[in-house]
Amino acid sequence: MVQLFAKAEKIYPQRTHGLFRTLKWAAMVVLLGIYYAAPWLRYDRGPHVPDQAILIDLVGQRGYFFGIEIWPQEVYLLVGLLILAAIGLFFATSLLGRVWCGYACPQTVWTDLFVLVEHLIQGDRNARRKLDAAPWTLGKIWKKLLTHAIWLLIGLATGGAWVFYFNDAPTLLDGILHLDLPGLTLVWIIALTLSTYFMAGYARENICKFACPYARFQSAMFDRDTLIISYAAERGEPRGKHKIGTSWEGRGHCIDCTACVVVCPMGIDIRNGLQYECISCGLCVDACNNVMEKLKLPRGLIHYDTENNQQRRTDEIAHQGVPTRGRMKWIRPRTVFYAAILCLVGALMLGAIILRTETELNIIHNRSPLYVRLSDGTIRNNYQIKVLNKTHSDRDYTVKIDGLTTRRVELVGAGDVAVPSLRVPANSVGEFRVQVVTEPDSSARVPVHFTLTDRTTGKAASHDSYFIRP
Repeated sequence: MVQLFAKAEKIYPQRTHGLFRTLKWAAMVVLLGIYYAAPWLRYDRGPHVPDQAILIDLVGQRGYFFGIEIWPQEVYLLVGLLILAAIGLFFATSLLGRVWCGYACPQTVWTDLFVLVEHLIQGDRNARRKLDAAPWTLGKIWKKLLTHAIWLLIGLATGGAWVFYFNDAPTLLDGILHLDLPGLTLVWIIALTLSTYFMAGYARENICKFACPYARFQSAMFDRDTLIISYAAERGEPRGKHKIGTSWEGRGHCIDCTACVVVCPMGIDIRNGLQYECISCGLCVDACNNVMEKLKLPRGLIHYDTENNQQRRTDEIAHQGVPTRGRMKWIRPRTVFYAAILCLVGALMLGAIILRTETELNIIHNRSPLYVRLSDGTIRNNYQIKVLNKTHSDRDYTVKIDGLTTRRVELVGAGDVAVPSLRVPANSVGEFRVQVVTEPDSSARVPVHFTLTDRTTGKAASHDSYFIRP
């Protein structure tokens, strides 16, 4: 029977030490610290407004980020933020390769944390392999149960921290401690707990290989000057075992120890060239450098480099025998293009935030009917007025209409009660009807200009519409 598929072998990454492993630990601590601590930061916005610095208030339909308050009508700010994030990722990738995947991706960060727990309880690579292959004993059961219990606690902390971003954190924590939670919040906590437990505990590298689309289209952002993990084949080949004290003449510096393979969280051999599974974490660089130091050979057999530098080094060795030190080419058409888009979108968003007003006015002409002829021969149009009060205090507004000789203007509130001015509570949208009456005229469609003025501050907002006559 022909077997077309084989079950993927479980990867047991071995721990290593060095510069890039230290950078990964630092990135994990910083990023997890921000994730878990951010919902507890406070920011005073005044009375009757949440004081949580970062909050997505689904009930109040508002988003808060320190001094910035985003309304549903300002969804363009969220779109701009997503564009900045995407282009920023493309820009970083074009320069530094998959640095996001190797150091900052949530899948990488939480997987590192889960592997650390596994290492502390079950031991390093060989110990974990032996434990999985051993029969079930009391010691194995205890180690496995403790590992999975801590994984679930980390998953629970992850899911709990996530829902804090959508609720007042101290209030929600009190509800969690007293087992008094809304059903939807409980569902989100359970779902995120289990998804974190599964993806970081079991799926791990398979998420990067098969589920994440970024690994598939990253090559579209690479060029020959993008920084990648490289193996210096001209120095390492021909590889082979080496005995201490023997000459290196006629052989490469790679002793085929596979140290770079066993530390790789993706289970690949970087000596075979760049592969889509590589997340540019640099652990193979640390492992190889440690071996080179023991052999008293120069570091950098595996290193960060670009394809152009590799080709130049190979050519220099072929012609003059000694390669020169390569340099990164930071300014390239690709990077300039990404940087220009980042600057443009960033400037547009900054301008939108600076120029945003405290009050927005929207006028909707009533189309059913377009106009009404009254008994005295005058013509009346009805308008729906929506006033968005973004301030944290109640405001009174007056409405002025230009462009039309009006006989009378009536403001109608709830229950068709005439009001002298438009009063809109703090942080809310006020809806009113305006009835505009004028004399008949030969002009069937007349442009009109509505001006809304804050009676307290004198600030104004405006909107253009039309007056319809037969």
